[in-house]
Amino acid sequence: MGGYMGKILRVNLTTGEMRDEATNPDWAEQFIGGAGLAARYLWEHLAPDADPLAPENPLIFMTGPLTGTAAPSCGRFVVCARSPLTGLWGESNSGGFWGPELKFAGYDGIVISGRAPEPVYLAIADGKAALKPASHLWGLDAYETQRLVKEEMGDRRARVACIGAAGESLVKYAAIMNDHGRAAGRTGMGAVMGAKNLKAVAVLGHASVPVADADALRAAVDDILQFIQEDPASQVFRLMGTANGVILQADIGDMPIHHFAGGVFPAAIDISGPTMSETILRRRASCFRCPIGCGRRTAPTRDPFATPGVDGPEYETIASFGSLLDCADLEAVARANHLCNVHGLDTISCGVTLALAYQMFEAGILTERDTDGLRLEWGDLRPAIALIPRIARREGFGALLADGALALARRFGVEDWAVHVKGLEVPMHDPRANIGMALVYATGPRGASHMDADVYMVDLGQEQEELGILAGNRFDQSADKVGIVIRMQNYHAFTNSLIACSNAFYGSHRWRALFAAVVGREISPNDLLTAGERIFNLKRAIVNRLGVRREDDRLPAALLKPLPDGGTEGNVPDMDALLPEFYRQRGWDWKTGRPLFDKLVNLGLNGPANELWR
Repeated sequence: MGGYMGKILRVNLTTGEMRDEATNPDWAEQFIGGAGLAARYLWEHLAPDADPLAPENPLIFMTGPLTGTAAPSCGRFVVCARSPLTGLWGESNSGGFWGPELKFAGYDGIVISGRAPEPVYLAIADGKAALKPASHLWGLDAYETQRLVKEEMGDRRARVACIGAAGESLVKYAAIMNDHGRAAGRTGMGAVMGAKNLKAVAVLGHASVPVADADALRAAVDDILQFIQEDPASQVFRLMGTANGVILQADIGDMPIHHFAGGVFPAAIDISGPTMSETILRRRASCFRCPIGCGRRTAPTRDPFATPGVDGPEYETIASFGSLLDCADLEAVARANHLCNVHGLDTISCGVTLALAYQMFEAGILTERDTDGLRLEWGDLRPAIALIPRIARREGFGALLADGALALARRFGVEDWAVHVKGLEVPMHDPRANIGMALVYATGPRGASHMDADVYMVDLGQEQEELGILAGNRFDQSADKVGIVIRMQNYHAFTNSLIACSNAFYGSHRWRALFAAVVGREISPNDLLTAGERIFNLKRAIVNRLGVRREDDRLPAALLKPLPDGGTEGNVPDMDALLPEFYRQRGWDWKTGRPLFDKLVNLGLNGPANELWR
C-alpha cells in the first residue's frame, strides 16, 4: 500500500535487542495508522496487570499513512501506552516535523519495551537504529536535550523527541517534547518514557514515502490550498492561532473560569489572539507542510515573565493558566507555558491541578505550610509559575501536585472537587456550554479529551454534511445530538489515524481524496465512519480489559452544577438520559459497559469479542 514504509522497529531496552518487522498489512488496512494502528499493537502486547511504569508496558510511537507526504497538515505522530495518570488507554499526538522524519528514516512506527539499565537515547538514521548513552543528558531540560542530541547525530536536520525533568521524575502528566516546544502532552507518556530510562528518540532519514497516485495527490493538495484561501476559519487560525476564539468562547461559556465555577470572565480580551498579535507575538510557526501555520512564537518582555522565545501559548494553555486561574496577564501565561515546555509538562493537567490547589487554599484546606510558603490567590500566576519547576522535579509541594488533580483531592479528602474523567483532567471546553461534549468526555477511551471529538466546533458551523454531522443547538440533549456525537467520535478516530491536524477543517471529502491518492484505496463516507467505529470500539475494548465499566462513564460533580451567569444559561447535561441513549446507539451493554459481542464481531474485532465475552 502507498503511504506506508512497511517496517516497524522493535526495541527491547532491557536487553538492547532491536529488530525490524514488517508493518502488518491487515492491521494497517483495518486500523489505518496513528492511534488506530497503535491500539491494535497495544491490544496484542499489553497485559491487563502491567503497571504503567513497569518495563512490560509497551510504549508505541506511530505515524499515519499521510504523514510525510505532500498532504497538508499531516505532519503528526502519536504516542500510546497504558497511562500512568489514569491506568487506562494513553494517547497523545504532536505536530512539528518528528513524525515525517521517522517515515523518512524508514519506519511507520516504533514499539518499545523493557527498561534500560542506564539512561539511553534511541538514534535512528536511514533504517539503522542504535542505543546511545544518555547519562550526560539526564537532568537537562527538553530544549537543551534536543540541541545536544542533534549535535551528536551530526546533522541539524535530525528531529528529537525527548523528556525533561517531569518525565525523569515520573510526573504522571509528563509530556514528550519535540521540535522545540511541540508536545505530546496528554495522559503522561513522558513518564512512561522516563520509567524506561529513555531520554530521547532521534530520527533522521532521506527516504520518500510511497504514494499510490501522485497526480491524484497533487490535485487533492491543490484543491485544499484553494479552499484555504477562501475559508474564513483557516484564515483566522493563520492570523491569530488557536487563541482566535478566546473572546467568543468566554462569551458562550465554553472557556472554563475560576476552576470551572465561574460564568463570566470580563478580561478575556486581555488573553486573546488579537491581544497576543498586538503585544508579544514575534512570528507564526508551521508544522510540516501546513499551509495554515497556527503556531505562535512569542516573547514576553515584562519582568518577572520576560522570556526571549516561547512556543505558544495556544488556546488550551491560555485557558488553563488564564481564565481557569482568573488570570488576565498574557505575559504571565506565556511564561508558565514556557516552563511547562522546558520541563516537559502537559499544560492542561498542570493548570487544572493548580486551579484545584488554588480552590483548596481559598477554602483553608491548604495553607502556606503545605504550599512551601506560597499564597495561592486567584488571579496571581506567580505562585503557579514558581511551582512548575517543583512539580517537574517532585520537590516540596510540587510532589503533591505531580500525580494530578484526582490524587491531590483524594489526599485531602475532597475527591469531588477534582475536575476529571477517569483520572484525566478536563480540558478547556466546558460541557455545560455544549452538551455534546459531556458525552465525549464521559465515554472517551482516555477520559476527558477534546481531541476525541470537537463537537463544540460542529455547533459553531464546522459541519461534515456527507457524514451526517450537522450544526444545531448547543444545548440540545436529543437522540439526534447523541447520534452526531457518535459520528463525530468515529470521524475523529479516523482522522487521528491518518494522522490529520484537528485545526485543519478541510472536510471529510478532502481527507477521503487524500487517503485514496496516497494509499490507493477508495473510501466512501460510510467506510470512513465504519473504520472510525472499529478503532473507537477497539480502544473501548482496551479500557474494558483494564477495568472500565459503565459506572466509570460519568462527569465530575463540578460540571453537573448550573452556573448562575454567563453563556451556559444555567444548562447542565442530563447524563441519566444521555448515557442510555448513547449506549443504545453505540451497541454497548448497559450492565457491563462493554461493546456487545455482535457489535465487535461485525466490526471485525473477533479477538476482543472473544476475550471480553468468553
